[in-house]
Amino acid sequence: MKPLHFLFLLCMVSFAESWHSHTILREKTGIAHHLIKEIKKPAAVNILRVIKQKAEEARLFVHRKGYNENYCFFINMSLPSGQNRFFVYNLKTDSLQAQGLVAHGNCFEYSGVGRRYSNVVGSGCTSLGKYKIGIPYTGKFGYSYKLLGLDSSNNNAFERTVVLHSHPCIPATEVTEEICQSNGCPMVSLNFLAGLKKIINSSKKPIMLWIFE
Repeated sequence: MKPLHFLFLLCMVSFAESWHSHTILREKTGIAHHLIKEIKKPAAVNILRVIKQKAEEARLFVHRKGYNENYCFFINMSLPSGQNRFFVYNLKTDSLQAQGLVAHGNCFEYSGVGRRYSNVVGSGCTSLGKYKIGIPYTGKFGYSYKLLGLDSSNNNAFERTVVLHSHPCIPATEVTEEICQSNGCPMVSLNFLAGLKKIINSSKKPIMLWIFE
């Protein structure tokens, strides 16, 4: 074989191997992206499924108690604090209207990790259960809403001064790390409270807030 022919053949083999390797890498990358999407998708679907289940019970509750039957607020404390876990749900259209970050109580431990729940006065912990969103007022944390606990697990909320309010330390969007904590109040971002305010203040009937795990 002539040297030029051999060199040409060698180049063609090298090109073929390079193209084949690139194709495999591209296919593997495509599969990886596909798997990532499939992993993320079920998580979001599961969150919505849980909310829809709670909404079924909420519809019966608000109808029986004479609360707002259009909107209900849900807080899923099983989710990381850096992930959206405050959900504004439209009970009429059975759809999620808005979502945002919300802090949980630090129980005066200031650990920044994990969480406990308590209904004890002075505990500084989050209390699980259904709440009636009461009248607004301007206090230590600015514009806030009084909360009245409706279950045995949170019936000391009013005495504990557990209220719905905002704080500058709450990010406007999701983050990878844990966010700041409260002393038991569901604490949201300034912008998110502004959105909640429009719904709450325009309602002629009280709105229910349900904190669950």
